Amino acid sequence: MSARFHATALGVTMTTALALVPGAVADTAAPPVEELVALALDRSPSLDALEARLSAAREMVAPAGALPNPMAETVLQNIGLDDLTLGSMEMSMLSVEVRQDLLWPGKRTAARDRATAQAEVEAARLELARRTLAAQVRVVYARLYAADRERQALAAAEELLDMLAETVAARYAAGEAEQEAVVKAQLEGSRVAEQLDDLLGERSRMVASLNRLLDQPGGDPLGEVAQLPPPAFPEGSWEELAEANGPDVAVAARAVDDAERRLAVVSLEAKPNLSAGAGLGYRGDLDPALILRFGVEIPFWREEKQKPAIRAAEHELAMAQAELRDAVALARAEAARLVAEREQADRQLLRYREAIVPQTSAAVDAARASYLAGRGDFSTVIEDFELWLEARAELARRESDRFAVWAQLEALVAPAPAPEGDAE
Repeated sequence: MSARFHATALGVTMTTALALVPGAVADTAAPPVEELVALALDRSPSLDALEARLSAAREMVAPAGALPNPMAETVLQNIGLDDLTLGSMEMSMLSVEVRQDLLWPGKRTAARDRATAQAEVEAARLELARRTLAAQVRVVYARLYAADRERQALAAAEELLDMLAETVAARYAAGEAEQEAVVKAQLEGSRVAEQLDDLLGERSRMVASLNRLLDQPGGDPLGEVAQLPPPAFPEGSWEELAEANGPDVAVAARAVDDAERRLAVVSLEAKPNLSAGAGLGYRGDLDPALILRFGVEIPFWREEKQKPAIRAAEHELAMAQAELRDAVALARAEAARLVAEREQADRQLLRYREAIVPQTSAAVDAARASYLAGRGDFSTVIEDFELWLEARAELARRESDRFAVWAQLEALVAPAPAPEGDAE
């Protein structure tokens, strides 16, 4: 009877449930999380797009400060309308001239500085995207760890259910247990199988989201995440570190620099541009003519063109400065949130490791022994069993939460990498 009861009570076994979700768990262990982070950073199409955008912005620095292209002109100057007087009239000539527009001193430098600032904005956006991607991979990895630890707890629950099934079968065979205990044991086995099936389905969805970050087929399986590396939380004030190193703050700060450079460029537009030219005039049998030209642009429409543009640039600078203040406030608030979550995770982990998990184990053992001795109720055994199972799953989730806090904090406060070309 014991064997028949065991098969009926458990319903769907761990092996069967795994088979119901194709590709749920690979046979090999999952790679270390930092290996997956490196793979995601290397493969990400979104990062490739941002890197291309940064390269394009850097290519525009040199052209921004270049002179306008020179202009070559041919001019026929003829005295009179009836006949061609070239060679017979001193003022008649066929000239070839070259003219070069010259920008007001400082305009080229200001334009290069603006283009450099725009490239720095793109570099900051790329760093923000890299940190965000790394944090996403680490958080999904931590969630997979929690799922795999819960799966292990469900496997251990199968063994515990075997023991409970044998206990119920022994008492039922001796006429000391009611049919209700048998049904409850069967129901608990079905519920464990249900939890496992839901867990494996959720795991498959998490693996699919991780595969998207790794730019590989969504159905590729991932091995068991057996452990998480110990997170190294930084010393000092996290709020100050977030203000100094936050990638959103860096983007906003670079945007302020860009707005300042744009204002400088627009302000210089009020200064007149210059032009210079030279050429030779052919006059037939007469001596050739030397032509020299110099021109100054007249900013006649300054009130309607340059001054409104300057005011607009000033407004954009004020906007960028306000957005920087907001980014700093958000970074500090995010750091404060992570402080609270880290402290809560530490307290809860200590509580689960030193109290709840060992207490639920003791409760299950005591309830089973009491029931086997005829002093307890089987409902109490089932309740204690459910608490035992939930405690182990919750412990893994708390560990996952703490690692996720570190992953988000690393994206927020890690020092910015040295600019390209700097010595290590």
